Amino acid sequence: MLENLQTPCMMAFGGDEAIAVIAIGGGLTVAVVAIVTSAISRVVRTKAFEASRREIAAYVAEGTIKPDEAARLLEAGKKPGDCA
Repeated sequence: MLENLQTPCMMAFGGDEAIAVIAIGGGLTVAVVAIVTSAISRVVRTKAFEASRREIAAYVAEGTIKPDEAARLLEAGKKPGDCA
């Protein structure tokens, strides 16, 4: 009766080999999804950061805030090891 419950993958490889193939495939799928998600997150974060910088520059250009206050705002978002 258990023979009817086997998937095509199990019939092609055998029981233990099929589990190994599914485990490796699942692990690789999770890794790829994690890498893609991380890349998308980094792009969105960078885009928002640059938009904030442009907005602060526009406020300085129209005279709403002073340049020294804008510099303080731009420095506030940096981490100690960041360059430029």
